Amino acid sequence: MDEHTIISLTVEEATAENTAAFGDIVGRQAPVEPVSVDFYKGAVRMSYPTRFTSEHPVEMTLAQMTRREPEVRYMERHFQHTQAFLPLGGKPFIAVMAPPSEGELPDLSKVRAFRFDGTAGFALHLGTWHEFPFAIEDDTDIVVVLSSQTGYDLKAKDAETEEAHGPDLDKKDIVARTGNVFRFELTE
Repeated sequence: MDEHTIISLTVEEATAENTAAFGDIVGRQAPVEPVSVDFYKGAVRMSYPTRFTSEHPVEMTLAQMTRREPEVRYMERHFQHTQAFLPLGGKPFIAVMAPPSEGELPDLSKVRAFRFDGTAGFALHLGTWHEFPFAIEDDTDIVVVLSSQTGYDLKAKDAETEEAHGPDLDKKDIVARTGNVFRFELTE
C-alpha cells in the first residue's frame, strides 16, 4: 500500500466571514439586508445572498447522504457555474474547500474544512476547489444546484484515475498527484 502524508484539518464553524474567499452563505445568517415584497405587506421578506451564474441549463438535484470516511482524495472546481449546496431538514454537513487558483491544483496550504449547522447553505465562487460535502449524520439531504454540463463532464471521467475534465469541471486526484490526503474529525 502506498504511503501518504496525512494533513489534519481542524473543522471550523462556517460563518460569512471565514468562508468569504470560497463563496457565499445562503440563509438567514448571510450578511445581506432583506427587502419586503410589496404584495404581502411585509410578511414576506426576500434577500439576495449570492449571485448564481451558469453558462448552461441549471439542475436541482437531491443528494441523499450517509456518513463516509472523513478524508479528501479528490478536489474539483467549476469554470462555468457557481454550484450551491442547500441542506434540508436542518442536518449539519462539512465542506472542504480551497480558494480559486490559477494553477493545475489547489494551494494545499489554503485547504480548510467548515461545518455548516444545517440552517444555511453555501454557493461557491467560480473556480473554488472543493470536495463533495460530508454528512455528519446518516440520512442527510442536500439540494445541489448545478450546471447540466457538470454531469456530462463527470460521465467522461478517466477510467483509470477517475479524474474528470470538461468545459465546466476540473476534478483532480489530490492523493495521486501530491501524495497528500486531508483528514478531519467527523463529529457532531
